[in-house]
Amino acid sequence: MILRRYGETVQSVELAFDSKALSEVGFRRDRAVSIPGEEFDGAYELVTVHELAETTEGDVHDEVESAMLRKLEGHVRSLQSELAEDEVLYVESKSGVDYPKTRSVTKNVIVEGENRLHFTVRLEPALRLGVYRRRG
Repeated sequence: MILRRYGETVQSVELAFDSKALSEVGFRRDRAVSIPGEEFDGAYELVTVHELAETTEGDVHDEVESAMLRKLEGHVRSLQSELAEDEVLYVESKSGVDYPKTRSVTKNVIVEGENRLHFTVRLEPALRLGVYRRRG
């Protein structure tokens, strides 16, 4: 399960990574679990923090950005599958503070005598996910 804080509550979320969205690295509340923030803080303890960052390159911007987001999603799903029964993933990155965003650099390259664009897309800053375990 993935959790994220919204105001005073911690709620379960689903991944919503979309290269065409304003916020490419998104999470959508699924309303399956909602815990008051103070209750979560008292019931769970931090085990580890994972910082996920990706970089991809290619000739078509949207394809490159989509590939980077798919890789990132694969890493998140891998972390999720490794959780023990009493553990959850918690989105540590905070909106407006250190929330990840895709950044791209465009270069002109010459391929077989023709000018082409080459895109490098990276996630900056890294997406921080904490693994939390239920106390006791």
